[in-house]
Amino acid sequence: MSLQARAAGLFLRLTVRWPLQSALGTSRILRVTRRTFNGGSLIFGRPPSGTSLQPDGARGEWLIPDGRAQSVVVLYLHGGGYVGGSPAGYRSLTGAIARRTSARVYVPNYRLAPEHRFPAAVDDSIAAYLGLLESGVSASHIVIAGDSAGGGLTLSTALALRERGLPLPAGLVMLSPWVDLAGTGESHRTNASSDDVVVDDGSNALARAYLGDRALDDPAASGLYAVLEGLPPMLIHASRSEVLRDDAVRLAEKARVAGVEATLRLWDAVPHVWQLFPRLPETRESLDEIAAFVARVCR
Repeated sequence: MSLQARAAGLFLRLTVRWPLQSALGTSRILRVTRRTFNGGSLIFGRPPSGTSLQPDGARGEWLIPDGRAQSVVVLYLHGGGYVGGSPAGYRSLTGAIARRTSARVYVPNYRLAPEHRFPAAVDDSIAAYLGLLESGVSASHIVIAGDSAGGGLTLSTALALRERGLPLPAGLVMLSPWVDLAGTGESHRTNASSDDVVVDDGSNALARAYLGDRALDDPAASGLYAVLEGLPPMLIHASRSEVLRDDAVRLAEKARVAGVEATLRLWDAVPHVWQLFPRLPETRESLDEIAAFVARVCR
């Protein structure tokens, strides 16, 4: 682990983990979670040099690399536990992806729980994907990507597209994906103290806010429980020390058994979704692998 990653982890413990942990088991947890993740726009809301921001009204926003962009589009679904987060809080990352891949990156402003429960987020991400197709972008030139809850939404979106018989994207990129809303992975317990961001008391408060009365292992929302055959290639990145490590590991294993190409890379002791911090060596490594994956599946 780099010194920069250690500093990023300490920062996240103070600004994210501590507020969330203080609200666990109380009626404040959803409000605190939303406020905490929405605050990311103050820190990560400026696109990096070499990219430009193009708003798309209330629907979302584009991050465009300077110069001649390729025909490839990355549809990026932000994290935030399905109850918080926004495109504005991810510009440091989505802009970096745009610059590194030379692809246009579209980040939809999908609806959040508990006001809009499942499947509202999936419906919105599908609408964004269909909008790209209608604008003339080929499915073979689209990669769907996301982190944490957005990583789970990436998988749910691909599953819904397959079930509807719609053209599938060229690939899926999932960073620290939350694909088991039932929280059955062993890392939910073994990494409870080492994760710098995610806290888990077993109450499933965020999952319940998103799913309502649906089963936590509903495969349409918890993609780990779905039939994965026929999905496009996956690139999965996670930290060995995070709560969601086993979501990533089990997803890759199940995808491979189903005949789906799944590349898994685990990093030592980096924070959950460390890619938000552009100066980390581990971020540069992750972005390099994302760029190589996008170039390969969209050629």
